[in-house]
Amino acid sequence: MSRSWCVWQEGHTHDRMFNGMVHFVVHLVFTTKYRSKVFDGYMIGQLREAYESACETLDCCILEFDGEEDHVHLLVEYPPKLSISVMVNNLKSTSSRRVRFLNTHIPRLSKSSAALWSRSYFACSVGGATIKMLKTYVQGQTPHKEHRI
Repeated sequence: MSRSWCVWQEGHTHDRMFNGMVHFVVHLVFTTKYRSKVFDGYMIGQLREAYESACETLDCCILEFDGEEDHVHLLVEYPPKLSISVMVNNLKSTSSRRVRFLNTHIPRLSKSSAALWSRSYFACSVGGATIKMLKTYVQGQTPHKEHRI
């Protein structure tokens, strides 16, 4: 897979920018419409393939993936040019089309739509540092009162 925006440094990938480096990772959770129990182990594999294909197009990378009958979890590394909402829309639509095409026995979960996924999703940024570590770091950046102007 070609990820031109990434470079390897200290065991992590980062995006080289003009004056800095960034490393964006997001934890995503998608649930099926009405939390219907749709997926089996074989379909989870099909979802993985669909997500890998979509990520190659989006220039991002799945670091971890797994799922259960009614939801999936993805840990995705992505470039700063890509918004999470665009990524989610692409991942959901690609996977829905692929799974429905390969598994025609899946019933429609709604009378008005062939949607496989709920419209909602969970997204949380992920990093190597804990909130406590970050708070301590930021607090350590405050200059002493006698040095303030």
